[in-house]
Amino acid sequence: MEPVQKPLYALGLRLLAVVLLSTLVMVVKVTAETGVALPEILFWRQLIPGLLILAWVAARGQWSRLKTRRLPDHGRRAMLGLTGMFFTFGAPLLLPLAVATTFGFTTPVFAVILSALLLKERAGPVRWLAVLLGFAGIVIITQPGHAVIPPLGAAVGLGAGLMVALISIQVRDLGRTEESLSIVFWFAVFSTPVLALALPFFASAHTPWQWFLLATGGVLGLVGQLLLTAALRYGQVASVSVMDYSSLVWATLFGWLIWNEVPPSSLWLGAPLIIVAGAVIAWREHLHHRRLAPTATNSAE
Repeated sequence: MEPVQKPLYALGLRLLAVVLLSTLVMVVKVTAETGVALPEILFWRQLIPGLLILAWVAARGQWSRLKTRRLPDHGRRAMLGLTGMFFTFGAPLLLPLAVATTFGFTTPVFAVILSALLLKERAGPVRWLAVLLGFAGIVIITQPGHAVIPPLGAAVGLGAGLMVALISIQVRDLGRTEESLSIVFWFAVFSTPVLALALPFFASAHTPWQWFLLATGGVLGLVGQLLLTAALRYGQVASVSVMDYSSLVWATLFGWLIWNEVPPSSLWLGAPLIIVAGAVIAWREHLHHRRLAPTATNSAE
């Protein structure tokens, strides 16, 4: 049985998740700059949430909340999620925070392309125009042939947008039968051992400050991911994803306060195009689901 849809509640959850996850990206960047390698950061980012969830369910005797009949689906989600984390947290290490965040806004654009290529869904002219608008924004920001944005950083940032599009579809599907706590827990269970394999090559001794940053990242990741997953459980991907654009405000603020980063002028020209493209796609998806809702209600299926 699918959960009851609560659009406004889902939007609120997504907005709060964006605040926490934007802070998490900032913490990861700070942690990496102290000398901790990204694979180890991600290991603690996954291990701590898994342990906290285990402690929570053990204290309350609610082991049934972690039961699942969809382990293969959780495994696939974890492998994609792990890849997505390397892109998502790797981009801010190669780019200014605001620029990396803006590349993440390409998720709706990639979602249209993936739906057409993988799911054979038809996209109307409005959506394809939005896709072109989004890529125009990318070209303006990256300025091919110039050294304003490092090509590797741009590729990693765009990879993050692509992976989030894939992961959002998976999480939405899992949310039909699994609760948020279970989805986050099994993500940690499957991904932590994989990350542990890298520890002999990247682990190092840490100062108290570094341990504090690693612990903070784990807690922020847990709460942010629970909120993110819950938002996808109670609202449509196309609707709640609009809240993601608020992360540019936090990224710009953190970049200015901590790294004295002033986004390049190309960002202010290209970012609005990407944001408008994503908003148009989200609105078209919203209208599409509204048209399908009466049919689904009256269907015998």
